[in-house]
Amino acid sequence: MSRSYYIFSNGRMKRQENTLYIENEKGKKKAIPVEDVNTIHLFGEVDLNTKLLNFLSQQNKTVHIYNYYGFYAGSFMPRERNVSGELTVRQVEYYLNAERRFFVALSFVEGAMFHILRNLREYSNTGDFQKQIETEQANAAKTKTISELMGCEGRVRDIYYQAFNAILKDDFAMEKREKRPPTNPINALISFGNSMMYSVVLSEIYHTQLNPTISYLHEPRERRYSLSLDIAEIFKPLIIDPIIFRLVNNNMVKLEDFEEDVNYCYMNEDGRKKFLKELDQKLTTTIKHRKLKRNVSYRTLIRLECYKLIKHFLGDEVYAPFKAWW
Repeated sequence: MSRSYYIFSNGRMKRQENTLYIENEKGKKKAIPVEDVNTIHLFGEVDLNTKLLNFLSQQNKTVHIYNYYGFYAGSFMPRERNVSGELTVRQVEYYLNAERRFFVALSFVEGAMFHILRNLREYSNTGDFQKQIETEQANAAKTKTISELMGCEGRVRDIYYQAFNAILKDDFAMEKREKRPPTNPINALISFGNSMMYSVVLSEIYHTQLNPTISYLHEPRERRYSLSLDIAEIFKPLIIDPIIFRLVNNNMVKLEDFEEDVNYCYMNEDGRKKFLKELDQKLTTTIKHRKLKRNVSYRTLIRLECYKLIKHFLGDEVYAPFKAWW
């Protein structure tokens, strides 16, 4: 089974026949058979050449690039092979029709709220937060516009992140959610985790016929794949947040895994490696799918969500957001 590779060392990546070679600054090489690669994530300063990129394109491999602080910076996406003019037209039609767009956007929010409440129910001291979110959940169902819906979603996130103080150890207390830039360890953890979720979702979208630039909850803009933001709303509380709770409450990440200054805080390389190890394990964990009657991984669940959207846009089946049943 192919898997994700996370490259932290500085150096060079090149092709030699049908094998990828990672060469670090000291000249040490590591060979990676291309068929073993699902996605490559570059965190270090790595030189690439056109010969390598052509090869990766032929092999249909994606490369995600992250900046010095570990946040998503961009992707190398091979030439689209799964193109569908009909599906793109349908996606645009759904975006332009206010009622149809709102239905899809509300579905994403419903899936996110379901998994947020599912997480909080694991902790007996979060009852008040659950009640507040259930109120907003009811309010969301009454909204009529994307703007109103986004307002509800934002209030739910604020309440949810306040609940983190009842769930996590004191060293990781959070006064409020801060993104640009994160200013304490818990905000740095959330930002890094969410950034990884977006790139994982984008990789799965790429393997379908969906156009990742046409979105429904988040406004489509230039230079961003906003559909990955939409779909990630469902999976961030299902995949990323439980990883954060586990890393913090089991002392798997500590304050020394972060770099802090007056105005920012970021995970260092050791911290990122710990997070990515847990993320990889989570994405390959399988559950018995009650409809398909077979085991599927968390990563496959994301791909299946893309297929459900395709069926919805093509008029084959009304979309319902994924909700974990176990």
